[in-house]
Amino acid sequence: MYSAIVVLLFSLGLICIIRGGDRFVDAAVWMASASRIPPFIIGATVVSLATTLPEIIVSLMAAWQGQTDMATGNAVGSVTANTALILSVSVLLRPEPIDRARLTPKALLQLAAVLAMWLSGISGWLTPFGCVSMLALFGCFVYENLRSAKSERRADLASDVAVSRNTLIRHLLIFVIGAGEIIIGSRLLVDNGTVIARDILHIDERIVSLTMVAIGTSLPELVTAISSVVKKSGSLAVGNILGANTIDLLLILPLCALTRGGVLPLSRGTLWIDIPFCLLITLIMLIPALVKRRFYRWQGAASLSLYVLYMVLLYVI
Repeated sequence: MYSAIVVLLFSLGLICIIRGGDRFVDAAVWMASASRIPPFIIGATVVSLATTLPEIIVSLMAAWQGQTDMATGNAVGSVTANTALILSVSVLLRPEPIDRARLTPKALLQLAAVLAMWLSGISGWLTPFGCVSMLALFGCFVYENLRSAKSERRADLASDVAVSRNTLIRHLLIFVIGAGEIIIGSRLLVDNGTVIARDILHIDERIVSLTMVAIGTSLPELVTAISSVVKKSGSLAVGNILGANTIDLLLILPLCALTRGGVLPLSRGTLWIDIPFCLLITLIMLIPALVKRRFYRWQGAASLSLYVLYMVLLYVI
């Protein structure tokens, strides 16, 4: 009975995150669209911030409770899941040409984020110096997005439309309700995910965070990606994934370190298995697209295959 209740609460947490993430994203997209910012920029800014809220809350709660493997595993695992599962699925369903001018800075920032985390934590600890370096890169990410949004919107000022006060209030309420559901769902996910790992499955907390928790907190990105593909707005999905991944690494991990007094331990598995796979998958998905100015289905297939291998290794090693 105890195990059933724990699994039920874990599932309820996932449902809350999915429902909340869906509402949160819809409201965020509407508010951004009302200002006539292009879909790629919306995806890389407002939507990516919205869809990373589950990862932020889950990792911060885990770090605060001393579950550092879950905090780091969720952040790194979410980036790997976002790229190898969600972006790959989008590419397999609808491989599209890309605007290299827009994609290049976001792609390079994601690659820099993965490398910065790896180099900053190579000693086994994410130190204050490493945190400052990663936050500096996050500042570059924010600056680039603000610059892009400003220049893109300036070219589209003539298309602004009036928005009624009632419509604005309604979307703000949806935004707040969605955020609340995400916070509640994240707490259920962390608490019960830990119990499942420790008491029911008797497996390492890091593995649970890299699989169930990371995939669970990436569900808002998955919902956004599928919706974007269906609505033939693949650029929003790509922008969302790149933005969310950069935030996961450059913002979440330094914040987790701050909750632990400025340092965050990184396990050998994180340093020599999780991050290298994350980097390899990122290279496969982004470099050919930058060179050829489009995504190809083989990238999605190769990335998914690597992710399956990674999942197998987690349980074998």
